[in-house]
Order: sequence, then structure tokens, then C-alpha cells
Amino acid sequence: MTKRLVLAAACILTTFAALPAAQAADPTYTVGAGGTYRPFEFETPQKELVGFDIDIIKAVGKAGGFNVKLVSTPWEGIFATLDQGDRDIIISGITITDKRREMVDFSAPYFPADQVIITAPGAKVAGLADLKKLQVGVVNSSTGDIAVSEELGRASTAIRRFDNTPLMLEELYRGGVDAAVGDVGVIKFYIKSHPEKPFKLVYDNKFKRQYFGIAVKKGNKVALDKINTGLKKIVADGTYAKIYKQWFDADVPTLPQQ
Repeated sequence: MTKRLVLAAACILTTFAALPAAQAADPTYTVGAGGTYRPFEFETPQKELVGFDIDIIKAVGKAGGFNVKLVSTPWEGIFATLDQGDRDIIISGITITDKRREMVDFSAPYFPADQVIITAPGAKVAGLADLKKLQVGVVNSSTGDIAVSEELGRASTAIRRFDNTPLMLEELYRGGVDAAVGDVGVIKFYIKSHPEKPFKLVYDNKFKRQYFGIAVKKGNKVALDKINTGLKKIVADGTYAKIYKQWFDADVPTLPQQ
């Protein structure tokens, strides 16, 4: 009996030893994400983090070979959490800029953070130039506000500034403004959530193309490589498109490679 037990134990040990190293060695990364930027990351009443960014980082982790531990992290100071070692990764609708590249390393882009013009379906608006004779809504101090101010003038009385996107679009729907300019992701999510309110989206090449990226601490090549590997895989196998359609629409963007 003793010999049989020893033999059985040896077989079990041999079986575990034969398991692929990656199966037992996938690291767990602490991921910081904000909780106030719907639909990218926001908290449910139960304080659970959900959103497009959340689904993306979970899928990237699964495909890239790492586990994700999500921690709600206020935007103020979110970059400092990487330097302090409190977070390994941050994903929070972060626009990739040259200034931020000096502080962190970014993944390949995962979302085009474009500005878009929104109008009623029948409006004759083809671009920014057509807004000059209209009442235009923007979110105060947003990228859209900057773009419209450059086109119409900062002090233009044709610009109506709102505290948030839902307020701006409600005013557009009621006819209080003729058009609006805002973040494409937030706009698309609003339209998807309110199918009873028809809008038309108009793109203009004058808007500077920007992208969101996933950030890690400067020099953390191991984590960055895993993120980029995972992102590439979920784009190739259709997972990215599935997540995008769930939150926005069927117009899935083509992402640039880094």
C-alpha cells in the first residue's frame, strides 16, 4: 500500500511538472481606471467598474497572458499611481499625447478619440465651415469647445456651452441649438442608448485625429509587450469588434499598429 501511495504521489507531481509554465505563471497586474467617464469606465450602483475600457482590458489580459485586478482610481493623480507602484497599468480614456509620452509608455492605440459634429437628420451641415451661421453646442472646456472656438471665435455668441454631453444633446434634440460638437465615443453611446432621438454624425478632417492608449510606467516593457500582444490578438480574432459593437455601433474603426 505504501509503495502504491508513493507511486501515485510521484505521478501527480510529474503531471503538475509537465503543465505549461504559462499556465501557472500568468502575472496579475493592478489596473487603475476611473469611474466617471461613461461609457468607457463607470461604476454601477454596486461599485463595480464596467464600460468599454473595462471590457477591453479584460480581453487584452486574457489574450496577452496576464490577470487583471481592477481598482477604481480618480483621474486626478492617476498617472502618479504608476510611478508609485500602486498601479501596473492605467486605462481611463487616456489620449496619447507627446507630453504624456514623456511620463508613461503607451500601448498601440485602441480607440480613435475623434471629435464629431452632431445635427438633426435633415440638417445641411457637411463640416465645421457650415457651423458659422448656426447655434452650436459644446461641452465647456472640452476638445470640441476648443475646435469650435477656433472656427467661430472664443467669444462668439453662437456657441452654447454645457456641463456635459447629455445636456448638450438634449438641447439639440429640442431644437435649442442647431448642431453640437463632441467626443465620438460618448456621442455614439448616447445615440445607442436613445434610439428614439435620431441624430446625424458629420466628420471633418479639420478635427485633429487622436487616439486613446493603455499606459504603463516608463520602461515597463514586459507589461507593455503583453498588452500589445493581447490587443493585436483581440483585433485579429474579432473580439475587439464584438466589444465595440456592444457599446457603440457597427462602424468598427481600423486601428493603427505601433
